[in-house]
Amino acid sequence: MAPHTTVVPEPPVLVLPAETPEPATTPGAGPPEPGHGSLDVRPVAEPGHGSLGVRPTAAMDATDRARLLSGAHHDPHALLGAHPVPGGIRFCVLRPFAKAVSVLVDGWRAKLKDVGDGLFAGILALDAVPEYTLLVTYDGDESEVPDPYRFLPSLGELDLHLIGEGRHEELWRALGAHPMVHEGVHGTRFTVWAPNAQGVRVCGDFCHWDGSAYPMRSLGATGVWELFLPGIGAGTPYKFDITRPDGTHTLRADPMARHTEVPPATASIVTESSYEWGDDAWLTHRTDLPLHEAPFSVYEVHLASWRPGLTYRELAEQLPAYVSDLGFTHVELMPVAEHPFGGSWGYQITGFYAPTSRLGTPDDFKYLVDALHRAGIGVLMDWVPAHFPRDDWALAQFDGTPLYEHGDPQRAAHPDWGTLEFDYGRREVRNFLVANAVYWCEEFHIDGLRVDAVASMLYLDYSREPGQWNPNMYGGNEDLHAVAFLQEMNATLYRRNPGVVTIAEESTAWDGVTRPTSDGGLGFGLKWNMGWMHDSLVYISKDPVHRKYHHNEMTFSMVYAYSENYVLPISHDEVVHGKQALVSKMPGDWWQQRANERAYLGYMWAHPGKQLLFMGQEFAQGGEWSEAQGPDWWLLDPDYSAEPDHRGVRDLVRDLNTVYRREAALWQRDTDPAGFAWVVGDAAEDNVFAFLRYAADGSPLLAVSNFSPVVRHGYRLGVPDDVPAWHEVLNTDLARYGGGDVTNEGPLKPGPEPSHGRPASLSLTLPPLATLWLRPA
Repeated sequence: MAPHTTVVPEPPVLVLPAETPEPATTPGAGPPEPGHGSLDVRPVAEPGHGSLGVRPTAAMDATDRARLLSGAHHDPHALLGAHPVPGGIRFCVLRPFAKAVSVLVDGWRAKLKDVGDGLFAGILALDAVPEYTLLVTYDGDESEVPDPYRFLPSLGELDLHLIGEGRHEELWRALGAHPMVHEGVHGTRFTVWAPNAQGVRVCGDFCHWDGSAYPMRSLGATGVWELFLPGIGAGTPYKFDITRPDGTHTLRADPMARHTEVPPATASIVTESSYEWGDDAWLTHRTDLPLHEAPFSVYEVHLASWRPGLTYRELAEQLPAYVSDLGFTHVELMPVAEHPFGGSWGYQITGFYAPTSRLGTPDDFKYLVDALHRAGIGVLMDWVPAHFPRDDWALAQFDGTPLYEHGDPQRAAHPDWGTLEFDYGRREVRNFLVANAVYWCEEFHIDGLRVDAVASMLYLDYSREPGQWNPNMYGGNEDLHAVAFLQEMNATLYRRNPGVVTIAEESTAWDGVTRPTSDGGLGFGLKWNMGWMHDSLVYISKDPVHRKYHHNEMTFSMVYAYSENYVLPISHDEVVHGKQALVSKMPGDWWQQRANERAYLGYMWAHPGKQLLFMGQEFAQGGEWSEAQGPDWWLLDPDYSAEPDHRGVRDLVRDLNTVYRREAALWQRDTDPAGFAWVVGDAAEDNVFAFLRYAADGSPLLAVSNFSPVVRHGYRLGVPDDVPAWHEVLNTDLARYGGGDVTNEGPLKPGPEPSHGRPASLSLTLPPLATLWLRPA
C-alpha cells in the first residue's frame, strides 16, 4: 500500500566547508593520502590509467540546497550529477539514508564526502565528464547503479512543442512511465504535467516510498517534469510526490498511468506491452460498410459482474461464444478504465488510461478484445469525459491548484454526482481527453466509444439554478468550450481510425449531435434515442386496457426518427434503482409479462435505428441488476424449469438478431425516411401498430405488433400491390418462445380489397401480445 500524503518539513541548511587548495596530482601519480580534506580513492580493479586526483567541493548555495532537499527545485540536474568546475569535475549525489557513496570511473573508486542530509559530493581532477556509475552503501548492502542525474532529457522537443500547444494526439507516448533504453542504459522515463508545482519527485517500492532521492526536472513552460531512472522496469509501482505552491506535499497517482494496482490500492505501475494481435481480418473489413447502413445490435455488458469472478482472459473464453450464439454484432462494455469504487460501475474514473486491474493486466484486456474480434464481434466502450471523482490521490487539485477541473468552483463542481467537471477550455485538459479517446481505439483496438452524459457537458445551466451559472459570450446557456472539445475529439478520432464510431448519450434535443463537424455538428456517428426509450417504456408498462390513451407514446418517435442517427437503448440505467427489470415493468401475470417483453423486443428490432440490450434482459431476468451478483443465470437451467420461460425469450433474441442481420430492410436505410412507411399508426383502440421497412433495392418487410391480450382474426392491413405473397419470418408468439403458437400458415396472398390507402391488403391473424415480421414469399 502506498503511503499517505505527507508534509515535508523545511530541512536544516548545512554549509559545506570552503574549498581548500590541494596538491596538484596527475594521472599515474597514485591516489593521494587520506586526510587534509581530500577524498578517499581506492582502486576496484587494476589501475589501467593511474589514480585520480580529488578534492572537496565548494558549498552548495544554501537556497538551492534548501529547495532541493524540500522537493521544491525546478532543476535538480543542475545541482546533482557531474558538472565541470575549475579544477575538474564536480560530483554531487543525493542518497538519503546511504552510509557512503563512491564514484566508479575507469576502474577507480572515488569516495565522495558525506556533507549531510543525504548529500555526497566531491571534485575529481578530470578534464571532462566521464562515463561513470555510483557505488552506494547502505547498512550491510552495497550496489552499483547508474546516476539518474547524468542523463540528458529523454523527452524530445517535438513532444514538448505539441504538449504546449495542446495538440499531442499520442500524449500517452510522451507522458507517464515508459520503459526504454536511454543513452545506452535500460530504465524508465517518468514524465508528468504539473505546471503549478514547486517541484515533483518520483517514488515507489524502489525507494521505500521516500521520494526525496529522486527529484524531477522541469522542462520549461510546458509544465512537464521529467526524470529517467536507470534500472527501473515494468511491474514497478510508483507515484509522484508533488510540492504544491504553498510548500506542502501531496502524493499522487500518475494521470497517464497505463496500469494500476488493484483497488483499493492506488499506486500506478510501470508497464509495457508484449501483446501480439490476431485481429487483422477484423480491422481490414471494419470499414466495408458505413455503420449507419450496416446491421448493428449491441449487447451491453458489465464485465465484472457478467460472470462474477472471471478475469479478462477467462471472459475471453466465454463472452465471445455467448454473444456470437445470440447473434449480436457488438458488445458495449460499461467503463473499463480504472475506478476506485466498484459500486460506481466504472463511471467515476481515476485512471483514464488504465484498464481496471480488477480483472487483469492491460495485455489481458487486449486478449479479450482480440478474442471478440476474432469471433466477428465489434467492441464498444463507455467513455466518461464529463466528470471525475475528488479522490485526493488522483486528479482533483492535482498540483495544488485546479488543474484538470475549472478554476471557478461553481463550474468545477458537478451538481448531481458530487464529482468535478473537466475544464474543457484549457488546451492541455482538452488534449488529455482527446488523446485518451484515440488511445483506447489505437492501443486496444476499440471499435467505438459511447460517450456518457453528453448533455451535462453541453449546458452551462445543467442541473443548476439561476444564479449558479453564467451565460456564454453570446448570452446563451451552451458551453462553447465543451462543444469545441467534442467536435475536436470526434474529428480526430474519425480521421485517425476509419471504421470506428462514437455514440452520444445525449438526452436533450440539441441540434446536430450526429451532424458532421464540417457542417457545424458535434460529429458523433450515433446518438442514443432517450426519447424513444422513455416513451415506449411508459406505453408498454400500462395495462392493455389503458394503452389506447398512450398510443402516441409509440408513434411520436417517428416524428423525429431521422433528425439524428439513432440507437434504441434498453440499457443498465433502465433496470436498476427501483426501475425494475424489463420483464418486471410489464403488466399482467407471468405469461403476459413475458409475452409483452417478447412483443416489445420484436417492435424494437423492427423500428428504425440500431438496438442495444443490457445483459440479463435477453432472458427475461425478473430481478433488477446488481453489480455484486450479475445476471441470474440459474434461470436458464432446465432443472429450474422445464418450461421455456426464460430460455424461450433468449431463443427469441437469437432469432431476432438472425433475421435482422439477414433482412437488409431492417437496417440498410435506418437514416433514410424513404426506408419507412406507416401502414397503420392510429389503431389506438386495437393497440396495433403496423409499418413497412424497405431495403435499398426496395424490397419490403412488414412489421405488425398487437399489444392487446386478445387474438385478432382477419385483421386487414394495406400492403404494396407488387408483392404476390407474404410469409412470416418471425412471430414472437411461437410456442418455443413460450407463446401460444398463434401463427399465419403458408404463403399469404394479398387480396384486391384496398386498405389504409393501398390498393391491396392482407388478412392476418394477430396473436395476443405479439409482434409479426413478414416478407415477400
